[in-house]
Amino acid sequence: MSRLVLSTAKLIAVFFALMVSSAWANELKSIRVWPAPDKTRVVVDMGSTPDYSYFTLSEPNRLVVDLKQTSLSATLPIVVDKSEVLTRIRHSTPPTESTYRLVLELNHGARPNLFALAPTPDGTYGHRLVIDLPHKTQPAQVTPATPSSQNSAVNNVATPVGIEDIIIAVDPGHGGEDPGSVGPSRRYEKDVNLTVARKLAARINQIDGMKAILTRDGDYFVSLNDRTEIARRNRAHLLVSIHADGFHTPQPRGASVWVLNTRRANTEIGRWLEQHEKQSELLGGGDVLSGNNEDQYLSMAVLDLQFSNSTREGYDVATRVLREMGKVTRLHKDEPEHASLAVLKSPDIPSLLVETGFITNPTEEGLLFNTNHQDKLTNAILVGVKSYFNDSPPDGTLWASRRTGIKYTVSSGDTLGGLAQRYGTSIKAIQDRNNLSGTSLRIGQVLTIPDTRAPVAVAPTVSQPSVSQGRTVVHVVKSGEFLGKIAEQYSVSVQSIRDVNRLRSDTLAVGQKLTIEGAKGTVTGSITAPIRHTVVSGDYLGKIAEQYGVSISSLREANNLRSDQLLVGQKLVINGAAAATSTAKLITHTVKSGEFLGKIAEQYNVSMQSIRVQNNLTSDRLLVGQKLTIAVTEVPLQDHTVQSGEFLGKIANQYGVTVDRLREVNALNSDTLTVGQVLKIPSS
Repeated sequence: MSRLVLSTAKLIAVFFALMVSSAWANELKSIRVWPAPDKTRVVVDMGSTPDYSYFTLSEPNRLVVDLKQTSLSATLPIVVDKSEVLTRIRHSTPPTESTYRLVLELNHGARPNLFALAPTPDGTYGHRLVIDLPHKTQPAQVTPATPSSQNSAVNNVATPVGIEDIIIAVDPGHGGEDPGSVGPSRRYEKDVNLTVARKLAARINQIDGMKAILTRDGDYFVSLNDRTEIARRNRAHLLVSIHADGFHTPQPRGASVWVLNTRRANTEIGRWLEQHEKQSELLGGGDVLSGNNEDQYLSMAVLDLQFSNSTREGYDVATRVLREMGKVTRLHKDEPEHASLAVLKSPDIPSLLVETGFITNPTEEGLLFNTNHQDKLTNAILVGVKSYFNDSPPDGTLWASRRTGIKYTVSSGDTLGGLAQRYGTSIKAIQDRNNLSGTSLRIGQVLTIPDTRAPVAVAPTVSQPSVSQGRTVVHVVKSGEFLGKIAEQYSVSVQSIRDVNRLRSDTLAVGQKLTIEGAKGTVTGSITAPIRHTVVSGDYLGKIAEQYGVSISSLREANNLRSDQLLVGQKLVINGAAAATSTAKLITHTVKSGEFLGKIAEQYNVSMQSIRVQNNLTSDRLLVGQKLTIAVTEVPLQDHTVQSGEFLGKIANQYGVTVDRLREVNALNSDTLTVGQVLKIPSS
């Protein structure tokens, strides 16, 4: 009997020991840190639901987290080097044997937010404890330019209707501990989302009058609500969320574009009304809900109008983007799809979600991580967005002002010809816009000046397939290059380069950046084959030289011309090698009273466009004292030996330069020449 009691006692002891060990069975498996611009997120991977408590300490600042009934499998300490708030995570002595104590060492005091997460349905993550540590420094936001910020001392400055940029929020889906869908080769959706979003933002930022902001610009998590709040803080006119689709089988493939399901709009409006602060912000900041039912119905009506407008505009953009994407990739659906997705639920910002393809399809996974395919997708999205804003530019933006023109008040000495030259337009265009039958102006008269730099319509779909077959590159103009030479290098047309870059002139500045869409040539290397130009009605040597960025004298030499007279149909060789030895000198010009862009361009024999590009000008309005960088192209001087019967006027005409220029370069005190005298000939 005693043996039986003893055995029973041993069994009970073992049972209680097992009970204690199982009670401590929760396990700290790993710790992951995700620094973001506004906060640092720490994710603690657990074996089961965490039972935790926490408190903060100061001098030095620390966050202490006690994980009850938990053992450690992770490696500590962890040094954190890219966080504003967190420096190190380490172990410390716990209050009880069954507790594991984590200490997070902080740079400054912070109010942490801790919460537990259940395992993800797809099994990617198990139980987690999330710790969010806010930063002291919050991300900067866009402050739109206002006309009042300009220098009012400038006399008679033409005032556009608006000068603000079109702000586009580009949202790379997922991020940080949220990988999104996972491809067959274990590549993450979050990575391709960020890559495509960065490419799209970079392309947008190259466009005059547009600005992109990224909701995340690194591998960290941003909540769905925060994404729309970032767009709103930056006063975005459009939100484009970039994703890659996923499915539980590998067969589905194709890109798609999603917009908010309008049938769910009333439900979403109701949710917004429940959040008094957000609803008040959307309606202008007042206390809209005073507890009166009539006020609530009014608020509902206003938000209903906003929702209807934003969803209608979002569908318009989505249709255009999907149409362009269909030219470069397979589509999952031919029309925009509807869903009640959190990132699309902003009543005041038109939004769309672009699924670039199915990452769970092996073929499309490879495409999504292919640079050329990413460039095609980026270009398709951009063309669709530009198409929408070409037709519907937001009020107050530079794009809107370019469609409607700028207002100018006539002052003493103004002429239609002078205004046309100053603003890069024509006399007829000003007359047509203002219904003028003659050229007479009166002081104080207000004219609308049509801006020929207005965003051009997107190229028709006929030309698009050829673009999609190549890639998009950025070409930096080098000395001696001209549009024809660059077009041949990349196997594209001169007109396509003009359209994509909205060039008003074919004159290029050294260092100017050109976007080449559909490039199929090599990025480096020179083109030695000459270009042949067929003379058409209205052509003359000076015009052709400017078109190809070469000198008149190089045209004469390349074609052995004895006369500047040309015949329609005549073939001319355009030899870029003749100008390849030209160099560029950057000079700084200080704007003086009475100067305008056209006058300065004429002074330095450059195009207005080259000055705009060199100085990133979004407007032709100049301020007295403003510094402009001018890229002046210089061609090495040629030697000319004076022959019998020659005189300065004849030599000047031969090389397409002025007599005064010859005198200046050669420091001539007299026009008398001697046979055998060597003259330096400047570029025409």
